[in-house]
Amino acid sequence: MRRKLSTSDSYLNLFAYLTTNPSLKLSRQLHAHITLRGLLHLLPPLAAAKMLAMYASSGDLLSAHSLFNHFHSSSSSSSSSPLLFNALIRGYSRLGHHEQTLRLYSRMMHLSRPDHFTFPFVLKACAGLSLARTGKCVHAQCVGNGFERDLYVGSSLVNAYVKCGELGLARQLFDEMPVRDVSSWNALVSGCMRSGMVGLGEELFWRMERRNVLSWTGMISGYAQNGLASKALSMFHRMASGGDRGSEVIRPNWVTVMSVLPACAHSAALEQGRRIHDYARSIGLGGNSSVQTALIAMYAKCGSLVEARRSFDELVDKGVVGWNTMITAYASHGKGAETISTFEDMIRAEVHPDFITFTGLLSGCSHSGLVEIGLAYFNDMERVYSVEPRVEHYACVVDLLSRAGRLREAKELIDRMPMPPSASVWGAVLAASCRMHKNLEIGEMAAKELFVLEPENIGNYVLLSNMYAEVGKWEEVDKLRAVVKSLGIKKQPGCSWTEINGRAHLFLGGDVSHQQAKEIYKLLEALPEQIKAAGYVPDTSFALHDVSEEEKEHNLSTHSEKLAIAFGLLNTPPGTVLRVTKNLRICGDCHSAIKFISRIYDREIIVRDVNRFHHFRDGSCSCGDYW
Repeated sequence: MRRKLSTSDSYLNLFAYLTTNPSLKLSRQLHAHITLRGLLHLLPPLAAAKMLAMYASSGDLLSAHSLFNHFHSSSSSSSSSPLLFNALIRGYSRLGHHEQTLRLYSRMMHLSRPDHFTFPFVLKACAGLSLARTGKCVHAQCVGNGFERDLYVGSSLVNAYVKCGELGLARQLFDEMPVRDVSSWNALVSGCMRSGMVGLGEELFWRMERRNVLSWTGMISGYAQNGLASKALSMFHRMASGGDRGSEVIRPNWVTVMSVLPACAHSAALEQGRRIHDYARSIGLGGNSSVQTALIAMYAKCGSLVEARRSFDELVDKGVVGWNTMITAYASHGKGAETISTFEDMIRAEVHPDFITFTGLLSGCSHSGLVEIGLAYFNDMERVYSVEPRVEHYACVVDLLSRAGRLREAKELIDRMPMPPSASVWGAVLAASCRMHKNLEIGEMAAKELFVLEPENIGNYVLLSNMYAEVGKWEEVDKLRAVVKSLGIKKQPGCSWTEINGRAHLFLGGDVSHQQAKEIYKLLEALPEQIKAAGYVPDTSFALHDVSEEEKEHNLSTHSEKLAIAFGLLNTPPGTVLRVTKNLRICGDCHSAIKFISRIYDREIIVRDVNRFHHFRDGSCSCGDYW
């Protein structure tokens, strides 16, 4: 008896310490010590469970499961205890092994009785696998075992239903809970935001009596995911300044910072992104690898490759995610040579590429016209790097060939694809046929496929309509317009925005609502003469309406990106870099005009359109007119 008590008292604290401070080496040494002294079979249920938890926390689930089987095959009283099941279920669940969690729970139902420690982890597994039906069965078992009113079980049920897309059931359960903790509120608020029910999410958030860092982070992330960048930034700044309730001050953590940076990227709010970067440094998060990786993406999407590269160089642990982010950044800016050199640096650093790596690499080759190099990398993907090509890689290579005018080869590749071609594949063919190589036959074929794959994407109808208009087939244009009208889909209006002194200014095509509209249009009226004197010739093919050339020129002069640039010229000192973001592809005439504007005003102008970045300087563009 003395030896049994000694075992329990002596080792429980050691198991607990190694669970909190995982060390697989020390865990194995302790295990060997206990085994050599013949004490393993004497461990009571609690100590045995703690030993399992020790191994699970170190990530060695194989040893944990082996011990589990040992205890259950022995004659120890621990064989019927739920403690062992709970310890192993918790380990599998925390490491994301959801299927094994559910299999172990099924076994537990036959050999032991689950308790209120069991169900939260089982429900987490249901949520991780989006198994709503299984979740409902576990819910019934919670009720059958009398745990439906347990606070933690109830919160786990709400969270599981939210993540399984059963928001109505989650809300019903939430309303019936006698006591709600902050985690149940957070689960419902996050579920509303993820489902696009922003208004309801806001209402619940402000009703919360107590909020924690997850509450604020969930709202910030939800706003960003729903395209409400300004609200995400406003919420972050409110949180960073101490929130608004009581004396408890809740500061952002690294997850919060990661959640708000995409909002800066979405709205191209470079100054806001820089301020958040400074704030992250001030609270000790400047060296966090996840934050640094998010900063690389933010700076790149805000048009500052220099700062993106600086953040990448400061990243100590350059894992595959960090390398992929930098490769994708160079690709989106059309920097093909830099995309390739970064990929080769990644290989030399012995970091194995994945499918995301090759999407960025092939995209960079495509945007820079590096056809043969791109084809070579595509052919080496599986053979050299053991990465099986996916549909997005085929889309990149089809785009690569199509941009180079090799439309027949692109069509042959599509015919050889081992999977059905996606809309992005046919979209690459249609765009190249329409914008660069004027191949109506292949363009019509691609459009026909796209009308089936994505019948409500008006962009495909617009591209084909433009092709018809360019060759004067106005009857075909009218037919397409009739189809669009019958489907009830509307063309997305072109808009551009620019950030001046930390504030975003939005412009629609032909917009006269801005408070400086008079000055903007006055500058634009003077521009044609200046840039025409420098050699600019309006390309009225981009104003594809059956109207006079004079009207076409006027329509071109009021495109949203020109309004944004004119506003920037009026409101920034000479030499300031102008950064403009457009929600659609920049048109060829604007592309030509901006080259001349950059020379006349001696400005660097960076335009981010829906496909890529264009860096204009001294009358030329970084894309080399290959876009």
